[in-house]
Amino acid sequence: MSIQIAGALVLLAVFVVGTLTKVNLGALALVGSFALGLWLAHEDLNTLLSGFPADLFLVLFGVTYLFGIATSNGTIDWVVTAATRAVGTRRGAIPVVIFVLSAVPTAIGAAGPAAVALLAPTAARIAERNGISPVLAGLLVVHGTTAGAFSPVNPAAVIVTATMQRNGLTVDPGLLFLGNFLYNAVLGLILLLIFRKRRASGDHTGSGTPAAAADESRRDPAPTAGDAEVPAGSGRVVAAPAQVAREGERRTPVIGATLVAFGLVAAGAIVLKLDVGVLATVLAVALHLAFPGSSATAMRKVSWDVILLICGILTLVATLRRIGTVEMVGHAIAKLESPLLGALLILLLAALVSSVASSTGTLGAVIPLSLPLLAGGAISTPGFAVALSASVTVVDASPFSTNGALVLAGLPEASRPRAFRLLLVWGAAMVVTAPVVTWAVFVLLAYDV
Repeated sequence: MSIQIAGALVLLAVFVVGTLTKVNLGALALVGSFALGLWLAHEDLNTLLSGFPADLFLVLFGVTYLFGIATSNGTIDWVVTAATRAVGTRRGAIPVVIFVLSAVPTAIGAAGPAAVALLAPTAARIAERNGISPVLAGLLVVHGTTAGAFSPVNPAAVIVTATMQRNGLTVDPGLLFLGNFLYNAVLGLILLLIFRKRRASGDHTGSGTPAAAADESRRDPAPTAGDAEVPAGSGRVVAAPAQVAREGERRTPVIGATLVAFGLVAAGAIVLKLDVGVLATVLAVALHLAFPGSSATAMRKVSWDVILLICGILTLVATLRRIGTVEMVGHAIAKLESPLLGALLILLLAALVSSVASSTGTLGAVIPLSLPLLAGGAISTPGFAVALSASVTVVDASPFSTNGALVLAGLPEASRPRAFRLLLVWGAAMVVTAPVVTWAVFVLLAYDV
């Protein structure tokens, strides 16, 4: 048995064992990486660790650390309360607003994970406060950022168009953007219908409900800057208005500083193209040093379980790439005699790999495998580019992908197991349906027989 086939079997075993047991999938994936890299491929430890996603570790740590501080010092509650008051009674507009606002940062050039990291935790809390599922809010953030991710100024679109053009193929940037935006908008609508049906059927697990929100509002007023440490619905007696006002005044500097920190992260990531993880970590530490009292519980809110899960899986995927498992499958698909079947299988492979890896990295790896099919002229290059881009990015809702992991990390700890299953189901559905649907719409209909 070749090492490439052994790699595929190890990947399968990791997911089977992780599904049947309570062992963290990331820990299992690290063991799988050790078995493949150190023992079968005889790599040294430095080579094996080169596949560890240090950049993603830093993003997940820095963002959850910064949001942990913002939660501890009352900033998140302040933002959620302000947003809830601004929406007023127009609760039905919240999902649409979340989707549209999420598309803006990526449409003007921000990386998807940067936008999700900034928006997902707050969107989840706004949704929960208004009786909307926080998981739905997180998924809408993911698909909103994905909808804008292939604007002509976004790096993801540049990767697709530039790689194609270097090989003598033409891609329409406008069609690439519009096709992906519309596809994600349709998915957002489907999500709204699914969660509405779940709520109508009485399944409120892991989601906010109007009744719960009303009950919470009767027991505790909406948290303010001065009552940040009191969870809504806790039943604890809230301080008198005068005391709350004094407490709010006392916390005004830390809330203002925290909002400035988030603004600096957004500006640095979107305008200056700086690393989100570095910015978030530096500013989180600065806030912790400046306001140690209100940041005391922040480190406990870092999502270590999610960080281990994602980093372990991506380390295993990197090992599979080095030993040739991914390349073996890709080349076998590219050699098929039927261009249509080959295109479909490449889309399926890209979606599967991207669901547990970087979308940008997957695009860079899969596009070269597609060139022999496109060079023949039977497959529409613009149509295939849209199908590939959508198939690679909509699966980012998977909890094993960067965006899905950020959504999961931004949810309350008690709701994560249920949210993990929901994200896993939706991500798996995207892996299966996105390649088939986009292939049928953008490739099959444009096929030149």
